[in-house]
Amino acid sequence: MTAPVDEIHRFNRAQQDSFLPYVEDGTVTLIGATTENPSFELNGALLSRTQVLVLKRLDEAALSTLLDRAEQLTGHHLPLDDDARRALIAMADGDGRYLLNMAEQLQALPDSETTLDTAGLAHHIQQRAPLYDKAQEGHYNLISALHKSMRGSDPDAALYWLARMLDGGEDPLFVARRLVRFANEDIGMADPHAIQQALAGWDVYERLGSPEGELAIAQTVVYLATAPKSIAVYRGFNAAHRSARHTGSLMPPAHILNAPTRLMKDLGYGKDYQYDPDTADGFSGDDYFPDDMDRETYYQPTRNGYEAQITERLRHWAALRARRQRG
Repeated sequence: MTAPVDEIHRFNRAQQDSFLPYVEDGTVTLIGATTENPSFELNGALLSRTQVLVLKRLDEAALSTLLDRAEQLTGHHLPLDDDARRALIAMADGDGRYLLNMAEQLQALPDSETTLDTAGLAHHIQQRAPLYDKAQEGHYNLISALHKSMRGSDPDAALYWLARMLDGGEDPLFVARRLVRFANEDIGMADPHAIQQALAGWDVYERLGSPEGELAIAQTVVYLATAPKSIAVYRGFNAAHRSARHTGSLMPPAHILNAPTRLMKDLGYGKDYQYDPDTADGFSGDDYFPDDMDRETYYQPTRNGYEAQITERLRHWAALRARRQRG
């Protein structure tokens, strides 16, 4: 028995589970169709018992062949010049069904003897809205493409994906928030101004709205794409988290604790603390980790952008610290 199910993603978990025993023993050959990513919309048990076939968008050659076959079947040539025919195929945006619907509209025109140019085609046929689902896979695919284009320092590709998202109806504030995250995660201290640029772009868009404010987001995308990249802060913070979970509730060393009461002074709080700005080099070399914990290095700056200066500064301080510990 064959069971074709269209829009199978609309079935809830219990309904999908009801297929399992019959698919398992071969009683039912399940053929499901969905416009969503089955990895997200089908439960794992059912997905493991099926073969997934991905239907990709039709390319220009396939759409042209489909249009030729439609004309052969109906016996009527579409009233389009060469440029208009190419424009019609582009308007389909990879969707064969949509292309055939437009062809049917053109064949139904009363004056089919007049050959249409691109302007005439646009007058009779409305262009299809871009394929973009603001809540599902298309949403995540395009923001991923934008993020990775900026990470790869490709401002042109980044602008393209930004335009695709905005043309598809994406909320520009969603993009603005992701740009702030990108400035923190992928640029960090390589360019400390990146976070300011991202926040400024967000602020300008909120003040101007669309479409004027979208230019501020585009400017932010170009700035972030062309900025030096570093994930040293991101890696360092994650490493510090792992240490914090491992070491538990170790007390800070007594010399860096405030001593507002006599008892705390008697316990050694604040004893021998050195105020770094008053030292000869503006650096005391004290150890600020817990007494029962070895010194760790979490932040390891790159040689990119501003972090090159930070690298030299940390090396200088490390040398001073080692010299004073030996002394």
